[in-house]
Amino acid sequence: MAIVLLGTGVGAQAQWLNNKTPNAPRTKDGKVNMTGPVRKLNGKPDLSGVWQAPGDARAPGGLFGIGESLNSKYFRDILADFKPGEEPLTAEGRALFQQHSQPGTIGPSLICLPDGVPHANLLPEPFKILMLPDEIVFLYEVETMFRQIFTDGRSLPVDPSPTWLGYSVGKWEGETFVVETAGFNDKSWLDARGHGHSEEIRVQERFHRRDFGHMDVTVTITDPKMFTKPVTISFVEELLPDTDVFEHVCYENEKDAGHQPGRKP
Repeated sequence: MAIVLLGTGVGAQAQWLNNKTPNAPRTKDGKVNMTGPVRKLNGKPDLSGVWQAPGDARAPGGLFGIGESLNSKYFRDILADFKPGEEPLTAEGRALFQQHSQPGTIGPSLICLPDGVPHANLLPEPFKILMLPDEIVFLYEVETMFRQIFTDGRSLPVDPSPTWLGYSVGKWEGETFVVETAGFNDKSWLDARGHGHSEEIRVQERFHRRDFGHMDVTVTITDPKMFTKPVTISFVEELLPDTDVFEHVCYENEKDAGHQPGRKP
C-alpha cells in the first residue's frame, strides 16, 4: 500500500518539462546553475520554487515510491539521530509509538489523510513555495494541499481549532526565514515509523536559501507530552528547476484499502 500511495507523485515533476524557470542562472550548456546566486525579492532571498528533500540511500527503509525515489532519513524516523534506547521520549510518547507500531496499524497518510509538519516537507515528493507580500504559501503536490505562513505581523491564534498543518506565522532574521507553527490536531504522524505528537506540539522552522539550488532547513519540535526535550533536525531541500507541481488526489482510483482485511487506521 505504501508503495502505491507514496509512489503516485514520483513522476509528477516531469509534467512540465522544457518550461524553463524564469531568471534562473544557467551554465553555458543551458543547465540551471544550482550553485548560482539567489534572487532577492523586496530585499530578502526569494524562496520561490519547486523543492524536494533529497533521499539518502543509507537511510533505513531506503526506498519508497515505485523504487525510483529515495527518502530522507527523517522521513523514515524523526529521531534518526538518536541511538536505539536513547530517544528522548516520555512514557506517553513511547506508548503511542508502540501503539502505532502494532501489526495491522497503518499511518494516516496511507489512507489519504494529510501529512503534518515537518513530515510534509520531508516527503519524497515536490512542493512549491510562493512568496506574496503578506504571506508565503506552500503548495504540496501530495494530496494537493496548501499551507499559509503569514508575514503581516499577526500573532498565532490563542485558542485555535486544531488542524492538520497548524497555524503559521513567519518573520525574517537576516537572510533566514523563521516560521512558528502551533494549533495542530494530534492525528498525524511525525514520520513513517509512527512517532506521534499531541495537540501541544509547536514547530519552529528556519529556512535559509544558501544558493540558487539549495535551501538549508532546521526544524525544532517541542512537545512536552511526547518528548523529554526539544528535538532538532537539519536537512536540505533541493530545487527542482524547469518543472512544476502537478495535481495529485490520493484516494482517486485507490484500490488497496479493500485488500486490507482487519486493518485499522
